[in-house]
Amino acid sequence: MSTGRPKDGNTQLTVVEQKPGLPPRPPSATSTAIVEYEKPVFKEEEEDLEIKLRRIIENVPVRVSNTSGSSAGSGSGDFHQYRQMRRKEQDRLARMDADYQKRKEIAEYTMRREERLKAAEERTAKKRLKRQKKKQRKKEKKIKSTAEGEENGKEESSADEGDSDNDEEAAN
Repeated sequence: MSTGRPKDGNTQLTVVEQKPGLPPRPPSATSTAIVEYEKPVFKEEEEDLEIKLRRIIENVPVRVSNTSGSSAGSGSGDFHQYRQMRRKEQDRLARMDADYQKRKEIAEYTMRREERLKAAEERTAKKRLKRQKKKQRKKEKKIKSTAEGEENGKEESSADEGDSDNDEEAAN
């Protein structure tokens, strides 16, 4: 059977011609390594996924507890260990579900609250506009009535002045 090594024990390196479709080989003068590591080039989407995967792997704890031995058969305590692990996992899942429901309810409440506040603000703005229009009409009416009053007052005063001239002449 052949081991892939020359029988005399001497190994020789030979230069192989570049085949089309393969990446270029690095120059042999700068490196003495047989295989050089080149960092893989990721597309932006792949890089984002790679970063997310790395972050998940770093942050998620790996828990291995109460592992069974590799020997065949199970001892008398294995069933109790199984029940304990099962109960812990069910508790964890229940907490996750409760947390999810709580977050969902908070999000729904926040959304409903924002809708109510927006509707209230719209009603308030509408009523505010109505009050301002009413106030403006009242102001215009007051200005109009005072302007008419002044015109009437001028006519009356001019009539009074004319009368006073006649009264003065009559008195003289």
